[in-house]
Amino acid sequence: MKCEVICIVKKEKSIFDNIIEKYSSRVKMQMDFSIKKIKSGFKGKKSLSINEQKKIEAKLIENSISDSDYIVLLDENGFNYDSEEFSEFLNKRLISGIKKLVFIIGGPYGFEEKILKKYKNHIALSKMTFPHQMIRLFLIEQIYRSCSILNNTKYHHK
Repeated sequence: MKCEVICIVKKEKSIFDNIIEKYSSRVKMQMDFSIKKIKSGFKGKKSLSINEQKKIEAKLIENSISDSDYIVLLDENGFNYDSEEFSEFLNKRLISGIKKLVFIIGGPYGFEEKILKKYKNHIALSKMTFPHQMIRLFLIEQIYRSCSILNNTKYHHK
């Protein structure tokens, strides 16, 4: 199974890039893994409404996935897992035979309603609000932690 994280970004570089790359390389040793950054292209375009921005982001997301992908949206109203529950969630997808598991981190205002309704799997990493770069880091670290739990390595402590 391939696992991909898709994220809407304003700029290519982040202060978290080095640590995100560190955890990404660890995940890549466990599974086929990638990160796809989709540039929102809104820099300096303050005339767009939130709904217009979300609609454009929805099109960018839809163009980046296929119908056969298993989609999981990171949504503040989504289901909360602890690390062990998340590893069980990931393991079920690994053994289910799906070809590609895609986690999507939306733009600064979340997802368009159409996307929220179309893709029913929503998870939240916290009830708190964090910058999207941190959410990317937290998600990738949790994917790595899940691999650690599933492979009984020493990274995760219980």
